[in-house]
This record gives sequence, structure tokens and C-alpha cells, in this order.
Amino acid sequence: MKHLLLTVLLGGFLLADSLAADWPTYGGDASRTGYTADALPAKLSPRWEHHATHAPMPAWPRSDRQPFDRVAHPVIAGGLLFFGSSADGTIRALDTATGQSRWTYYTDAPVRFAPAVWKDRLFAVSDDGFLYCLNAADGKLLWKKRGGPDGRMILGNDRMVSCWPARGGPVVVEDRVYFGAGIWPSDGIYFYCLDAATGKELWLNDRSGSIYMGQPHGGANAHSGVSSQGYLLAHGDQLLMPTGRAVPASFKRTDGVFQYFHLQQYGHKGGTTTLATGDHFINGGLLFDLKTGNSLDVVGPGVVAASPEGVATSTLKGVTFSKFADKERKDKKGETIKYRGLDKVWTVADAPGGTAVIIAGQHVISAGGKQVVAIDRKSQARVWSTQVDGNAHGLAVADGKLFVSTDAGTIYCFDGTNAAQPAVIRAATQAAPYGENSVCATAALEILRKADFTEGYCVDLGCGDGALAYELAVRSKLQIYCVDNDPANVALARQKLSAAGLYGVRVVVHQADPAKTPYPKYFANLVVSGRSVTAGPDAAPKDEVLRLQRPYGGVAVLGKVTSMQRTERGALAGAGNWTHQYADPANTCCSADTHVKGKLSMFWYRDSDFDMPQRHGRGPAPLYLDGRLFVEGLNGLRAVDAYNGRTLWEFPLDGILKPYNGEHLMGTAGTNSNYCVTPDGVYVRTGDRCLRLDVATGRKLAEFTAPKLPNGKKGVWGYIACENGSLFGSVVNEEHVVKWSYQKADMGALFTESALFFALDAVRGTEQWTFKPKNSIRHNAIAIGAGKVFLIDRPMAEMDRFGLDKTKEISREHGKGELLALDAATGKTVWKSDDNIYGTLLALSVKHDALLMSYQPTAFRLPSEKGGQLSGFRASDGKRLWDQKASYTSRPVINDATIYALGGSWDIRTGEERSFKFKKSYGCGQLASSAHLMVFRSATLGYVDVKVSERVEDYGGIRPGCWINAIPAGGVVLVPDASAGCQCSYLNQAWIALQAIE
Repeated sequence: MKHLLLTVLLGGFLLADSLAADWPTYGGDASRTGYTADALPAKLSPRWEHHATHAPMPAWPRSDRQPFDRVAHPVIAGGLLFFGSSADGTIRALDTATGQSRWTYYTDAPVRFAPAVWKDRLFAVSDDGFLYCLNAADGKLLWKKRGGPDGRMILGNDRMVSCWPARGGPVVVEDRVYFGAGIWPSDGIYFYCLDAATGKELWLNDRSGSIYMGQPHGGANAHSGVSSQGYLLAHGDQLLMPTGRAVPASFKRTDGVFQYFHLQQYGHKGGTTTLATGDHFINGGLLFDLKTGNSLDVVGPGVVAASPEGVATSTLKGVTFSKFADKERKDKKGETIKYRGLDKVWTVADAPGGTAVIIAGQHVISAGGKQVVAIDRKSQARVWSTQVDGNAHGLAVADGKLFVSTDAGTIYCFDGTNAAQPAVIRAATQAAPYGENSVCATAALEILRKADFTEGYCVDLGCGDGALAYELAVRSKLQIYCVDNDPANVALARQKLSAAGLYGVRVVVHQADPAKTPYPKYFANLVVSGRSVTAGPDAAPKDEVLRLQRPYGGVAVLGKVTSMQRTERGALAGAGNWTHQYADPANTCCSADTHVKGKLSMFWYRDSDFDMPQRHGRGPAPLYLDGRLFVEGLNGLRAVDAYNGRTLWEFPLDGILKPYNGEHLMGTAGTNSNYCVTPDGVYVRTGDRCLRLDVATGRKLAEFTAPKLPNGKKGVWGYIACENGSLFGSVVNEEHVVKWSYQKADMGALFTESALFFALDAVRGTEQWTFKPKNSIRHNAIAIGAGKVFLIDRPMAEMDRFGLDKTKEISREHGKGELLALDAATGKTVWKSDDNIYGTLLALSVKHDALLMSYQPTAFRLPSEKGGQLSGFRASDGKRLWDQKASYTSRPVINDATIYALGGSWDIRTGEERSFKFKKSYGCGQLASSAHLMVFRSATLGYVDVKVSERVEDYGGIRPGCWINAIPAGGVVLVPDASAGCQCSYLNQAWIALQAIE
């Protein structure tokens, strides 16, 4: 560590023998001000540094609005420093004089928030959903309180956590402790007040997650209320609950009654970092009135701390100090409003800042990356600075000492002792904590050989002392979760695995009945049993093994060494696939899945760590096939395990979705998708080529080139689909470039029409046939199924084109066309019809031998998408079955015999209107369906169980994309993030999967 200690006397700092205060909670007090009247010695020098075995593992590492766990924030009282670990789920105590460990307590999940000290007790929350009350002196458990209704666990941010993680950081006031649990409003948010001495529940607010209220977009409303994610604040008679990415909510401290949550009003502001001072609170760069929650003034970007004299703001540009002053401004009506705001007093430009700031006595301590500086508030002089390892996000002052914590997992102590050599404490790891361990070592080798993979999630049912899990971990990249019902085994396993440096980051041990674990169904790629290594395969509970095994290839290897039995789980009966942009080549927008129905609950979620195109660019839909989720991003294609969210592979495709990365609000609404998937491969078009990738590994298997145009020119591949061993494609008309629908954008590579249609062998790429239309083929007017290709050959819609010659009269009528059915194997015409072929969209019901012709009259439509009409044809011979005037405003869905759209539903066989109608809230996303459930954007994520009622349910706290990014398939609802470019304050930004509540 490099450090610079200036020998300047810190005039406002107390002498070393003066009384010193504690720092008992995050921010120093219940208002999280980051202020202490206590000061530091005249000279600061390094006393000790403590290096954790593992650096912190933040929940949302890409979110600037949720930085609460980037470091282990310390609290200090009675000569002890306490902190929690997001890596290994422990709560730890260090001696502030030496930095040496005093005690360690294990929770069942990551600890992401600093504890709070009250008298001789320590309160800490964990992602396992509990608030823990520990004896501060020795770490012994006194009592604990579960926040959620039960012990169900899920994979959250790639870790096994409670479905209701306790992420409302605890605060203690007047012998009461407050905490919150739950981050997904629709699953329930639980906000508690407990007696600090006994843990007795004094009040519970469990209703605020389901409040029907305005969402960040104007006009968007849903049953989606508060979340609990951030350090709770107690100030006067109010409690402020940070809600993740949004502004905080306010509750009455005496009884927990909800007061306000101005989500829609401040729809672009917010974040977890909040402090209260006087009659105000600061959040998201704004100064708010505490009583009303209304914004009064702009504080600006950066981190803040508040003393009785004013507010310190630390940014990348420097440190500023402001004082409260009476101010005036004009409202929208021009009337004068008087308020209490902030005026800048001084600024120290270029001082390190932007990651942490506190105020200690007459000094501002600011951190910016690896630099920490002390600034005298009177002279604005930089009186001390140092450099640390990692980015400093945590600062605290207590006991005459300055404590700095970094994202490298290091905690530094500086004081006035001027030690000749600061102590450096590093946790030593043991090379062989289990000794020879030959039986389990041999078992691990046999398991990995029979499993034939070394990555993924593994469960050890009946782990004993963790010996088998250890041997598996050192020989693989498996993430292992262990259960044992013997508390002594659990304690010993945690001790040994921690000594090996594996605990938390590779192996976690829970005390539970191996026959009834709290883990989610389907998540395990591998199931083993330490108990079965000595007792045989029957020692593992068969029902639980099957429940945990991932469908489509989840493996269990159980039994004694040399005679282990391997089982592999097959397909999930009743699970539907989603292999094309609109579910299938028939464009039904409906999978065959029968599992998702009724109410939905969280299955897994993870951070948005894959760069996606602008949501207004309406990029391609995610796809699903046989347990794998496929998602295309700006620069590549990713495959994900649909049952645990784990990334399986990525294939780089530089700039593949650049044309969709704009504000045009057209994208796949006009172009259709650029990729599809079958068991033979993932097919993705780029330029005049199509790549065929292996579905399991992402390895490139082949590369095909589109046929040339009749004039001999090489063309751009447009439409793409795959069915029954044939790869179907088209060569676009590059002259037909449509106008944007929202904001100016380059539409030059977003082609909606094609001049040639063709079929290739899907494995070899050899040409099977081509079809040249008389006029043009619109990509949305192609549907494939029942051995046929259905398309409309129609003049292009001139009114849709970009850059029209204004001197030339353009017809507002779109010329009628010809509907054709081609034999999918030969390309020969089976039948055709030119009887009032008006449509821009085709969709097919193979089951009912019915072909639907319609428009796509959605928001931000092209001018040719007139709407108002539906027609049905018999697919086998082209007979026109019915015509129906219809008012609808979405792309139609074909679910069995019913056509669903926003505005109505109709029988696909007769065109007869059905009684089922539903209304959704704001949002331009499209409908995606399964046998029971339709999902769509409705402010948040909306859904309807079509077998039950027309009522729209909400899964809140997140925004879907602007076309299709939520698909019901594989027994779950899969929702990769599609909010890129959106700054709106939906509470979480994540990839999620939802399951039906059983």
C-alpha cells in the first residue's frame, strides 16, 4: 500500500486521548447521515489491514443505483469491528486494535448489509431471509426472525437465497429493530418492527408490495408496490425504505402504516443510497421534503454525507460542501414557492471522490476509487491522503480510528499510533483439510467421469462433513449446495470448507432434511450424496433427487465407489418450446406448454450482464428448446440453462443487432427475427450468410450462403425459419426501406420485404428450391406448417417507405395480392387465391387446418397496417372460410381454436367472436401465449390465465421490453432483460424466470 501522510496538524481533530464515539450502524446513525462529531488524531498512519479470503460478490454489479454491497461496510462498537460477507455468508468480528478475528457466525446465504449494534447485541440480515440477533461479544445466536412466509429458496443473482431475501438493512431506534424482506413485490414484501431484546413482533406490514399504483411510465398502473432493498432509515416518526432502483417509500414508525411512494412522479430517479437530515432526505441526486416525499432541490450526482451544518457531496470532479438556505422558485403556473434548499459554500476540485464520503468533526473524508483524502472544512485544505488496494466504497470513524473497506475485500485501519509496520492479516488456507480422504476422492473421480461434465449446479444430499463436496470442488467448476440434518456435520463441513478457501464461493452447506430440501425444483445439473458413498444409492431420497434434477439432462450419480448408478432425467412432459420469433414457423405466438398457469412466482433471477439493443429497437425474441434459453445481444448469442439461469455458452457476432439498437420502434415488428433454433442447430443470419451453431456448445457447425437473385447479384438474407429438416430463407429487397415509427433512426438494414424465397437442407446447406414472387413477399406474411409454406405475393406498400419523393403522388392504398401455398419439400404451388388478399400477416393452426390472414395494427405501426379485419382459410385447399370485421390492437395469437388479440377473441374455424376480452395497462410489448397463460407488458409484466378468467394479473417490480421478451415455455415463463436504454425506475433490472405457484 502506498500512502502519503501529511504532517499538517489537523486543527479540528481531537487529540488521541479524547473521548471517542462508536460507529454502531451503517452511516453512523439511524438517519444514515455519515456524520460523527468524533474526530481523528492529528496524524493518521496505517495500523492494520485485514484481507478477506474472497472479495465481495455484489448482487447487482452493473447497477449504479444499487451499490449497497460493493464492499463489506464496517460498524464499530466496544473495541470490535463487525461486518458481513456477501461471498461466504458470514458475520464477523475483528479486534479494532489488532485487526485479528474474534469470532465468525455462518448464515445460510450472502450477507449484503452491515450489521447494527444495540447495547450488547448485534443485528444482521442475510439473503437467507432472516434477521439474526447475536451476542456482540462472542457471536452466539440469541434469536432470529424469518422475514418471508416460509423457507423456500431460489437462485438469485447466481446464489441460493430465500425467495424473500432480507435486503432491508436493519436499523435500531428506541429499543426497536426494523428490517425488510422481499425484493419482488408480487411475491410479497414483509416489513417488520421487533422488540430488540426479545424479538417479539410489534408490527408487520405485509401489504405494501401489492399496492395498485402508478409505475415509472406515465399512464402505467399495476399491482406493484414497494420493494425492500437498501439500508432502512429511521428519522423522527418516519421510516424510509429504499426500494432498489427507485425512490424510497415512507412508513409510519409507530405502526408501519404506509405513507407514500412516488414511483411514477420520480420515474427516472432513485437508488438504494439514502440519508435523512432535518426535514429532508436525499436520494438519487435530489433533496426531498421528508413529510411529503416531494422533491425540493437538486443535489446532483455523487455520494453524500450530512452534518448539522450542511451536506458534503463527493463526485469524480471533486468535493463540495453546501448549507441549507431559504430559497424561492416558480412553479408551473408561475407562482412563487418558498422552500428550504441547498447553497454551495465551497468546492475542492479534483479531490478524489465519487465512491464514498463521511464527515468526521471538522473534516470531510472522501474516497474516489483507490484514493482516500481528508479535507479541512474551514480551510478546504487536503490534510491527509492515502492509497488503498481496490476501490474504497466504505468509510467509518470510531475509537479515534478511520476504517476504509474496498471491493478487493480489504478493510484498513488508520489511527494515530504511527506504527513502524502495519499488521497485515490474511486468512491462511489449508491444502488438505480432510487429510488423505481417499474414498471420497475416488468417488468424486467416478462421479465426474459418469456425469461427463464438470460445470453447473450440484446438490449433495446427506453431505456429512462435506468431504465428497470438497473433492468434487477441487476437481471441477461445479457450484455445490449441500444439505445434512445433523447440525454437528454442518458446522464441521463449514469449518473445513472455509479452511480450504471454498466455502460460499464454491460450496455452501445447509442444515435441512435431505428428503425435503428448501431448494427449487429442476435446478440441479448433478445430484450426488456423500451419505450414499458408504451406505449405497438407497441412502439418497429418490423423490427429492428427481425433483431437483434438471429436465433434459440433469444427472444423478449415487452409490458406493466402483458401483455408482447413473440416471439422467429426460424431457419435461407437457413443456412447450419457443423456437422462432413467434413461437414456431406457423406464427402462432403460442407454445404447447401446459405447466405455467394461475399465479406466478419467482423461479430464478440474475443480473443483466449481457449487452442488449435499445428496447425501442424491438430486437429478436428469446428462444427456448429442450431446456435451453437462447438470447441474442448486441454483439453475440448466448445460451442459458432455462432452469437455473447459468450461462452455457456465448458465440461472438460483432454488431449483429446494431440495426436494432435505435429509437425507431420497428425492428422485428417488421423484419421478423434473424435466428431460430431446432435440434439440428441454432441458425442465425448475418449478411448473405447463415451460421449453424451447435445447440449444446455454441460451436460453429456450418455456414450457408443465400442463393443469388435472378439478376445474379448476391443478396442479403432476410426471413429465416426451420421445419422438418429444411432451412427456409429469403433474399431481401434492399430498395424497400421503411420509415421509422418513433424517432429518427438509420433504417437502412431493417428489411421487411423480400424478392426471393428459398429452402436449403438444414444440415448440409444444399439448395432444395427457390420461388420468385411476381411482386414481393412481406416477412410477416409467411407461415410454415403441415408440409406447406404459406405466403402472400403482393405489391410493396409504397406509403411505408422512407424518403418518398414528395413531388410524386403516392397511393395510400396498398394493392391486393395473391395468397399461395407451396409444398415445403419441392416449392411447387399447391393452391393459390387472389380473392381480396389484403393482409400483412399470416398465422397457421395446423391442428384445425386453418390459416389466419390479418394485419398487425400495433402501436407505432407502419401506415399499411390498417387493422379492422380478420379472415380465415382452410389451409389444405385454400377455401375461404370466413371474414370478420374486428377491432384489435395487437398481433394475433392462435391458442388451439381461439384467436386472441387485444380487443377481442374469435374462433379460428368460423370467425365467430367469443366473449373473452381483456384490457391491459400501458406498454407496447406483444402477446405471447402457452396453453393456459398469455404474458405481455402491462406497465410491469402482465399475464392472463385464459382458462380461468379475463383478469390481468401483475408480476411487478420489472419492465418487459417493447415487443416480445417474455415467453411461456419449458414449464416456466422466461424473461431476459430487454430494458436497455431505459432509465425508468422499475425496482429491479434483471433476467428472470417465473413458475406457477403450486
